[in-house]
Amino acid sequence: MVAGGETAPSEAVAAVVLAVRDGIMQGRYAPGQRLPEADLVSLYRASRGTVRTALAQLENEGLVQRERNRGARVRPISLEEAVEITETRAVIEGLCAAKAAARATDDDRTRLRELGDAMRSAVENADIPAYSRTNQLVHRAVREISAHQTAGLMLDRLRTQSVRYHFRVALLPGRPSVGLREHLDVIEAVCSGDPDVAERTMRAHLLSVVGALEELARSQPGW
Repeated sequence: MVAGGETAPSEAVAAVVLAVRDGIMQGRYAPGQRLPEADLVSLYRASRGTVRTALAQLENEGLVQRERNRGARVRPISLEEAVEITETRAVIEGLCAAKAAARATDDDRTRLRELGDAMRSAVENADIPAYSRTNQLVHRAVREISAHQTAGLMLDRLRTQSVRYHFRVALLPGRPSVGLREHLDVIEAVCSGDPDVAERTMRAHLLSVVGALEELARSQPGW
């Protein structure tokens, strides 16, 4: 039950959670931005109870902060936290890559290589948004092939918290070409069927992202 005895249906709550989460990931809601309940009720045509329950879930995910008498706002992520999140992802996604290498079918390998081709095309055309989307699709495909549900739930939360920084990393000069090479290496490592190689390659890629985050901080002080 929610405030006033109103029940918030799980489907309605999930819809608001997804919409706000996507808004944070895509930059429609900026770090520190207020999320007034009345605005969300109107925007998503949801009840106040549904919105409150959704905001509580987003707070549990680390995406939103709620303050007494001040409402909710998008929780800012510091550079240090973004680095820690990416380091944690390196461990968990390394596990997923190992599992994926052991489980991948011919269809899975075809799917991964097609994503690699799409990323190559995006880099050749200097299409940063397409590169970033394909980047996420490669990681999601590896995760799905791994079929590791616990890791998947953890990665959903971690990736959402730091994804806006990774988009800015993609804007660093030369970074898309580096990222392309690393993703193609990940794809071939998973397709090789060798779990150890796949795990090492995925970890190396995400630790490279950590280095790029630190470079971004040096090149853009006060980000």
